[in-house]
Amino acid sequence: METREIFEKLLRRMADGNPEYTAELFAPKVDFSCAGDAPWIKPRSTREDMADFFAETDGAFVPEERSAAVSGLLIDGWDAMVTGSVSQRLKSNGEAFTTPFALHLTVSEKGEITRYHVYEDSLTVAKAVAG
Repeated sequence: METREIFEKLLRRMADGNPEYTAELFAPKVDFSCAGDAPWIKPRSTREDMADFFAETDGAFVPEERSAAVSGLLIDGWDAMVTGSVSQRLKSNGEAFTTPFALHLTVSEKGEITRYHVYEDSLTVAKAVAG
């Protein structure tokens, strides 16, 4: 599968809200990075960890008040860099926030995601979590 095809599948599956189904796109071992101070941000390195990551993020936000906009997509072989913004409201305290993001994915020759690095305004996220 092509990198673009995997990326588009990932977006569709994330929107569906089924963490296990989303995690099926990942390799057994994953290079994960997401900096910040939020309950769902912790070390992760396996497909199962990615299912937990998506379950925790899905559970942390009000589903009807989540939106994302992709503003750019660059693909170079097996790597994809996606930029955009995401708006969300936390279930825990009702805080809403919008942050720009960049996502760096790497897809293996087998069509599995091996790298998932998220770059976002972690200060904005931490402030929202703190209330």
